[in-house]
Amino acid sequence: MSSSLPYEVVIGLEIHVQLQTESKMFSWCGTEFGLPPNTQTDPVSLGLPGTLPVMNRKAFELALKTAVALGAKITPFTKWDRKNYYYPDLPKNYQISQYDLPFSTGGSLDIPVRKDGGGGGVCTLTRVHLEEDTGKLTHGVGEYSEVDLNRAGIPLLEIVSEPEIRSAADARGCLEELRLTLRYLGVSDCEMQEGSLRCDANVNLHIHKDGKTIATPIVEIKNLNSFRAVEKAINYEADRQYAKWQKDGLTIKDAPKGTWGWDDELEKTKPQREKETAADYRYFPEPDLVPVVVDEAWLERVRATIGELPAARRKRYEGDHGLSAYDANVLVEQGDDVAAYYDAVVAAGGESKLASNWIQQDVLRTIKDRKIAIADFPVGPEALADLIGRVKRSELNTNQGREVLGRMIETGDAAEKVIELGGYKMVSDNDAIAKAVEAALAANPQAIEDLKGGKKKPEAVKGFLRGQVMKQTGGKANPAIVGELLEAKLAEILA
Repeated sequence: MSSSLPYEVVIGLEIHVQLQTESKMFSWCGTEFGLPPNTQTDPVSLGLPGTLPVMNRKAFELALKTAVALGAKITPFTKWDRKNYYYPDLPKNYQISQYDLPFSTGGSLDIPVRKDGGGGGVCTLTRVHLEEDTGKLTHGVGEYSEVDLNRAGIPLLEIVSEPEIRSAADARGCLEELRLTLRYLGVSDCEMQEGSLRCDANVNLHIHKDGKTIATPIVEIKNLNSFRAVEKAINYEADRQYAKWQKDGLTIKDAPKGTWGWDDELEKTKPQREKETAADYRYFPEPDLVPVVVDEAWLERVRATIGELPAARRKRYEGDHGLSAYDANVLVEQGDDVAAYYDAVVAAGGESKLASNWIQQDVLRTIKDRKIAIADFPVGPEALADLIGRVKRSELNTNQGREVLGRMIETGDAAEKVIELGGYKMVSDNDAIAKAVEAALAANPQAIEDLKGGKKKPEAVKGFLRGQVMKQTGGKANPAIVGELLEAKLAEILA
């Protein structure tokens, strides 16, 4: 939001993440996405009489791994609770969740710096806890709503932030960074279109008037399923709340928390119901599940499985390799496999900034065009480092290097073989390049006139002439020598 506005937006996020397990949170039933409705259910997730839940250990360990990676404080003793409410997609009429003793509290997540210079702050977390998912309701099917219980009972990690985020862009950045972190950890695929990453945003305003701060009623915007929706919904809701307050003057003390939905087609929020409180849910300890005790040995085993996370990797790339914040972020955002490829290129001797440029401009374009993973890219890190070294040592110019890389991709051959067979060799002979400069100038008298008459910018004309010299040499001339000899000749002509 613009700092010129007479208010600031206050945002807290409740993020739900489906953990990557083969079975549900408290039963043996599968978790495959996309099956026909109500074909992935079992007596436990349906809440049939006589059934008993059994905790999924893998789900708990993935949750534990996430909390440790986010710097949360792990609770040695944690229990399960029943959250009671009636809804058609909740077969048992209660959800097994965690209330007063979640397995972790606190933690934080860095918000990356954006291109516009925003971001860069920290999203403080309140808690990370485990629960089971509910089913899915599809409304508006004729006169009815459809209930699909395939998702009921799937392991769900809830990550709750403090209401400290102050812009929709930062909320989006926090969510994007969380998705990237969870993928690095391997705890979830975070496919928003499949519902494995969903977000609720709690939004209200702090309006500054007459030296006082007035808080508007809180609205929780439910089930935002894209980064774009998160940002647009928060911005819309902030504008709506301010316009409403100007009319009715209601504050947070005058109205309960509301639950609203986001209409992606109309791009507006709309009311659903008043928000229930903890008392409405009638929480009580789950009698059919034993508490979980997390000892230090278990924590150490979990810590050992956590590799380098995105925020730490960005800092290393900027500090150790001298990359800009933008370049570091581009590499890290591609995922752990691409970042590991970059690390391997640098370890093999590839100059760090050149390696970043080549990977961003050539490697990523190739794997995108071919729709392949970096693991299937035909040029290994050592081979790319060798090619980058040849360009840096002026054995090849950049254009030649790209041609050689193209042949390496097509043939799988090393740079040395491609150079030998293709006749790639950079011309660094001063006499040969001087002749090419003379020929280029003779063939383009109008460029000289433009330079003398000031009709065009000098750099534009010189850039054109450099290209003509390269053309004279078949693209093989050493660019540094071309620039040096061309400048000297032009200075002589213009003197």
